[in-house]
Amino acid sequence: MAFSVNTNVGAMAALQSLTSTQKDLATTQSRINTGMAVSSTKDDSAQYTIAQGLRGDLGGLKAVSSSLSRAKSVTDVAVAGAEQISDIVNQMKAKATQAADAGIDTSTRDALNKDFTALRDQITTIVNASDFNGTNLLKASGGTVTALQSLQDSDTTSATTWNPDSLSVANQGLDLGGSTITVASTGNISSQADAQAMVDTLTTTQSNLKTTLSTLGAASRKIDAQSTFTSKLSDVIDGGIGNLVDADLAKESARLQALQVKQQLGVQALSIANQAPQTITSLFR
Repeated sequence: MAFSVNTNVGAMAALQSLTSTQKDLATTQSRINTGMAVSSTKDDSAQYTIAQGLRGDLGGLKAVSSSLSRAKSVTDVAVAGAEQISDIVNQMKAKATQAADAGIDTSTRDALNKDFTALRDQITTIVNASDFNGTNLLKASGGTVTALQSLQDSDTTSATTWNPDSLSVANQGLDLGGSTITVASTGNISSQADAQAMVDTLTTTQSNLKTTLSTLGAASRKIDAQSTFTSKLSDVIDGGIGNLVDADLAKESARLQALQVKQQLGVQALSIANQAPQTITSLFR
């Protein structure tokens, strides 16, 4: 090997090694600071783009969860109202049955009728109050509730379109004098004949309410199940993103210490290589 002061091969090799170590050290420090092994497409384009797609799905699932929560609230308000109405109808039937007894006097029947009409009017109050965010499933004109159930992509005619897979809960219409609550808004038990007829009317109403309660209960359970699934799916996707881009901080910590030692040795090696040309001066003494 020729001695030269113009070209220091040893120093160049030491400098390249030190530069590489510095680059690795910066990468490791970035991973420790951010907690991510892939924080940019420059780190790993494939992993980064996959993670970005999953983040998009995760954002969509948050919208689904929010939509389901809204539908759950509307449905639960309707369930509470329907259950209360069912209890009131049972009380009304008990009053009508008592009033249908030929052995009671007029004053007793009048008292029973007052209780009956108060209970009857309470049904309207409950129906009107069973409103959430402008939707009332118990009122005939209260609308229906529709919620996102999942995110579904379909490819038609080579153009990607988004089809939201949704669920809906139909209006039940529990207004007085309707197809479910067959008691008229003026229904009463002021006479024995009216009371006897009302017993049959309330029996029909009770049967109708069973269907209504079953429908609303099933809808609420379906929403609960879908919300639970959506939450679990979000957690799985979140974990998948972590597997793709998160850094193993235990390994990065060990790597950091190794690179710091390597950096110190690289500086010393470069220093030694830079002193090599000085040995040439001894040839001229």
